[in-house]
Amino acid sequence: HVQLVESGGGSVHAGGSLRLSCEGSGRTYVKWCMGWFREVPGKEREAIATIDSSGITAYADSLEGRFTISRDNAKNTVYLQMNDLKPEDTAMYYCAAKPFNPYSGCAGSYSYWVQGTQVTVS
Repeated sequence: HVQLVESGGGSVHAGGSLRLSCEGSGRTYVKWCMGWFREVPGKEREAIATIDSSGITAYADSLEGRFTISRDNAKNTVYLQMNDLKPEDTAMYYCAAKPFNPYSGCAGSYSYWVQGTQVTVS
């Protein structure tokens, strides 16, 4: 069983920055994928960034390079640095984890999810 604890959400003005953190504990695998997702009511959940245990990242095209995902394996923590935030970034943000798949990498369904934190940009 894996537990994830997320922190760092809140409200910010357009153009501002926020950093989300997600710490994992419990069962560990040699390789883990960590991902950040966001959801707006009435829309599908969007995968915005993923990172594997070696640091290889992938981002949604819609981010336009404004967000950066990183991880500290020693702390079992993944971060999402969000810069130049826009009102359309307003959403509930979720951290998730799954074992790395040698065929699909960090794509696909995630096994473990955090409750989510609200990010509001005005």
